[in-house]
Amino acid sequence: MSEERKLTKVKINLMRDPRFALMSGIFMVGKTGIKDGIPTACTNGRDEWYGREFVNKLSEKELGFVVAHEAMHKMYRHLTTWRKLHDENHKLANAACDYVINLQLKDLDKAESIIAMPICKDGPNKGKVIGLVDERFRGMNAKQVFDILKQEQEDNGGDDDPDNFGDGDGEGFDEHDWEGAENLTDEEKKELERQVDQAIRQGLIAEKKFGKGAGGLGRDMEDLLTPTVDWREVLREFVKSTCAGKDKSSWRRPNRRFLGSGTYMPTLVSETVGNIVVAVDTSGSVGRDEFLEFMSEVKSIADDVKPSRVDMLYWDGAVDKHEEYEQHEVANLIDATRPMGGGGTDPDCVPKYMASKGMRPECVVMFTDGYVPNWGNDWVAPVLWVVVDNKEAIAEHGKTVHIDTRN
Repeated sequence: MSEERKLTKVKINLMRDPRFALMSGIFMVGKTGIKDGIPTACTNGRDEWYGREFVNKLSEKELGFVVAHEAMHKMYRHLTTWRKLHDENHKLANAACDYVINLQLKDLDKAESIIAMPICKDGPNKGKVIGLVDERFRGMNAKQVFDILKQEQEDNGGDDDPDNFGDGDGEGFDEHDWEGAENLTDEEKKELERQVDQAIRQGLIAEKKFGKGAGGLGRDMEDLLTPTVDWREVLREFVKSTCAGKDKSSWRRPNRRFLGSGTYMPTLVSETVGNIVVAVDTSGSVGRDEFLEFMSEVKSIADDVKPSRVDMLYWDGAVDKHEEYEQHEVANLIDATRPMGGGGTDPDCVPKYMASKGMRPECVVMFTDGYVPNWGNDWVAPVLWVVVDNKEAIAEHGKTVHIDTRN
């Protein structure tokens, strides 16, 4: 049997098994193929590739485990959700994601009737399980596991050798293509989000048809449709990533674009960036406590990225007030600001006002309750919407993050 046919057979068997019905839609997301030269398996969060020699050595049950493993990376959106962990320590991030997945897969087929963790076929670890599994991490997400591994690494004097991770031989049986995930275009990332969301919904429908599987995977998949995120982290990451100035070169962090060719080049860094716009909806039901918490986070972020200026816009049906804070004045922003407004609601007044004043900020942060007739047009900079107590509100332009004060 050819490697291509073997891979197809295994994937079809998984899709037909009621225990994996929840993942049936995910198995169809992206491309799947065999490639020479790949040592194991690889995914960028959308496509999966399997090394020919690797597939040839695996039994069908072992290959089934690897295929399901790649599908779960896609289902949990690991390569986009935990990009920050990768940037902090890629070895620990890879291990944390694998620990979460492997425990759940073992629970789905405890008797190993259709999937089984791969066994090392040769070398000093011959006969040992390949992969990471540890009961300590049951019920945790990748971030929780990462934090534990990081603390243990620090306690051990900075040793992050994967041989010290969990059971088995400490080696993962796949590669995580973080760079491939990062290199997807914005349009491709948006389409992937849609496909994964749709696939999860298809899986939940299949679960109802075939019955619930083991391991509580159905509940986890429902959570993926309404993910809980820390709005502060999203806000901080948005501002830092969009306000990355590039004034001078630094060799402290080599440019990853050239590392693959063995060439070391500096990255471009900056001590300061341009101005940012923070636009607050004063027409809705946003409470004072939420506003002050939001402003505290904005001030903290501004202290970190050091924008040349922060423009505060208070708007309802129009921009009622425009406050400017130079870099040295940001420290007093919370005490100095004086909100104004209370009329109708029209977010489009913000980009119109910016255009009339010739404002070209690094980014725009819109703070609102989300009960708006539109999401503005002709934005001249990346925009993040921070929406309070209105999970149904998803902006048509830019990125949306929610603050839920009722839970």
